[in-house]
Amino acid sequence: MSTNQIAKLALRGEYALPARARRLLLAFLHRFGLPLALIALWQLLSGAGFISPALLPSPLYVAETVVYLLDSGDLWRHVSASGQRVIQGYLLAALLAVALGIAIGIFHSLDRFVDLLIQILKPVPPIAWIPLAILWFGIDEGAKIFIIALGAFFPILVSTVDAIRQTDKRYVELARALELPRRLFILKIMLPGALPQVMSGLRLGLALAWMCVVAAELIAASSGIGFLIMDGRAVSQADLVLAGMLALGVLGKITDDALRYLERRLIRWRSQFNGLGAA
Repeated sequence: MSTNQIAKLALRGEYALPARARRLLLAFLHRFGLPLALIALWQLLSGAGFISPALLPSPLYVAETVVYLLDSGDLWRHVSASGQRVIQGYLLAALLAVALGIAIGIFHSLDRFVDLLIQILKPVPPIAWIPLAILWFGIDEGAKIFIIALGAFFPILVSTVDAIRQTDKRYVELARALELPRRLFILKIMLPGALPQVMSGLRLGLALAWMCVVAAELIAASSGIGFLIMDGRAVSQADLVLAGMLALGVLGKITDDALRYLERRLIRWRSQFNGLGAA
């Protein structure tokens, strides 16, 4: 092929395709390379007999179980039940925690009044509340939503309080010098400045809500991902347990990506460090 022919092909973009393909391949490997490598190693060890199928089924066997659960509709039923519980519990926790966190961050007297109670309750794991949740709400959905909300509440609360307290003192002094009304200062300066950290707390709270749904569904549940996992344990089917864990991970990833998208939309003005080597 002559130099002129190569130049013509390059102008038409036909020589750019391999470069684009390499970039796409590298991007794919950067994102999925480690999980795929671990799955391949897992499959090799399972196929070679180093891992007992009763203790840890092979990835292919787990995939077959997931496909079966999807075809039968069971997985969709469990995902729907858990999703509704997580949404209700998480929204309840987010509304209460953000509102209370803003109030505690702004009013020092309120902070002193509730701080001891919060510090005592914060380390108690949600699963320890299950007996009381059953006494208070029975074995219906209320107890499950309470456990999920409790798990998500404290991370959101702490992040919100810290975000409000980290408002630059220079802005506070400037607002006082300009005699800016408190309401305007809170709405225009304090809350926008606190929003990035509040969103981080909301994302952490969402992750914990998905973690707590398994504990919540110990309470007389007949559906849900936690029920699927416990059912797999009861019948010694590790593939069901792994299918439930995979479903939780995928749902957690999807909902976290949704919150990250919302965060980018709300905080377009923020310039942040994305790590060395990031564009």
